[in-house]
Amino acid sequence: MTDSQGDRYDVRADDVSGQLVVGRDNTVTRLEVASSATTPVTERELAELHAEFARVRALVPQDAPEADRARELLDELEESATAPDADGLSTMAYVRRWFSRHLPALTEAVTGLVVHPVVIHLVELAGGAVADEFHQRFGA
Repeated sequence: MTDSQGDRYDVRADDVSGQLVVGRDNTVTRLEVASSATTPVTERELAELHAEFARVRALVPQDAPEADRARELLDELEESATAPDADGLSTMAYVRRWFSRHLPALTEAVTGLVVHPVVIHLVELAGGAVADEFHQRFGA
């Protein structure tokens, strides 16, 4: 910010995130809209999520050497996704990485579980650091 004419300033800002207010006698009004983080996940939504996990489990090749481990990891992912916390986020990342290394054909399906709208809603309900970390890790 530089003084250009007495009380006037030229203001230049790069990479501003959020609001920026410059000047005198400004009034800033903030309107908060209820987010999905305030509404609980319904039983129907949870049932849809569980059905999606069942669908992905059915995609695991029965004859694959890693089939048993893949199903175990999907169970862990389902548990972490339906009750997200900081440890659960690590589990989600690990499971996704494991599938990309061992059963790459299912990576997209597993990623779809991680960023499923119901999982995102549950993460937002968890709030705070859990939600922030989820968005940093998975960008959803």
